[in-house]
Amino acid sequence: MEHLDEQHVSESGLVVLDIAARDEETAVAVMSRLGEMWATSGVGPVRRVAGEPGVRARMYVDIRRPG
Repeated sequence: MEHLDEQHVSESGLVVLDIAARDEETAVAVMSRLGEMWATSGVGPVRRVAGEPGVRARMYVDIRRPG
């Protein structure tokens, strides 16, 4: 897991989501759907980790504001 910066969770309602999915299309679909529900950092880069199955992505979310 990547380092978590204090500013991304400095207030109630701020969330950091680490997403793991089988493929890039699934990860992008999840990030897009979350963006419809809440204010987010948007669809971010999707990466593969050597030796691990699937793909990973990170998203920053503010659940206090609608998407």
